Amino acid sequence: MEETLTKKPFVRKPKKGRRQPVTWSLIKNQRQLIWMSVPLLAYIILFSYVPIWGWTMAFQDYKPALDFADQKWVGFKHFKFLFLDDNFLRVLRNTLAMSVINLVLGFVTAIVLALLLNEIKKVVWKRAVQTISYLPHFLSWVIVTGIVATTLASDGIVNDILMKLHLIKEPILWLSEGHYFWGVVGASHVWKEVGWNTIIYLAAMSSIDPALYEAAEIDGASRYKKMFHVTLPGIKPTIVILLIMSIGHILEAGFEVQYLLGNGLVVDWAETIDIFVLKYGIAQGNYSLATAGGIFKTVVSVTMLLFANWIAKRLGEERLL
Repeated sequence: MEETLTKKPFVRKPKKGRRQPVTWSLIKNQRQLIWMSVPLLAYIILFSYVPIWGWTMAFQDYKPALDFADQKWVGFKHFKFLFLDDNFLRVLRNTLAMSVINLVLGFVTAIVLALLLNEIKKVVWKRAVQTISYLPHFLSWVIVTGIVATTLASDGIVNDILMKLHLIKEPILWLSEGHYFWGVVGASHVWKEVGWNTIIYLAAMSSIDPALYEAAEIDGASRYKKMFHVTLPGIKPTIVILLIMSIGHILEAGFEVQYLLGNGLVVDWAETIDIFVLKYGIAQGNYSLATAGGIFKTVVSVTMLLFANWIAKRLGEERLL
């Protein structure tokens, strides 16, 4: 009798990693969601997958006047030209350098600004600073580059301030010397996007349990220690996800800012892969070369995205162990 009373009822545990089978009843119950996803699916297929057919141009000497069957197939001829061309290797160096600079500066400044905004107790000041910082995001790069060019001119405000502080003796031609160009592009990206990038981090900080801050304060932690030991660990998953997504765009250094700020004096430092494709591919009618450059960017981006995701998973598994 006692064994019967103490015996626990049998409950079938679901197997780990096993998905729920797709049945007609499940499809019927979720038919509204399925119909809602049809326009999005059609959009993705039409604008993301159908254009992949155009990648065949990279393996042809493509002539717009000829039909597909009449095109001359040349294999990896255009890819070989890219990797053996000194100009392409130069623009690849520029693209990687400016992309890494934008990535590092963008992440560091956005996280630091979000931490500082989170410490502001007065809501009015916090919202005022946040609004002012993300307003440049809504300006086009045409306007931003005009502001940057005027600010960095020989008689611009930057040179005036540096000369009045006796840091320089004569005006610096910021946009005429190549070794300054990458820094100018990085600073322009930070000024334009830092406020906008902090929004996600501030949203992640709002989900941190206030009890953690109270416990840290009881233990004698200062505001800086709470930032490093409570706030930063609390937004770490968000930082990792955004970092993975950003690494996937490692060859997206930009086009507008380099094209608008660049000139003949800094061309060796300003050209990116996008400008190279426009200049040597589309402008000269060599669409096969332009397509080969685009495929190279896509392959590198997907590879870096998978690699970053794999690294993040490995680090997570090691921590669990």
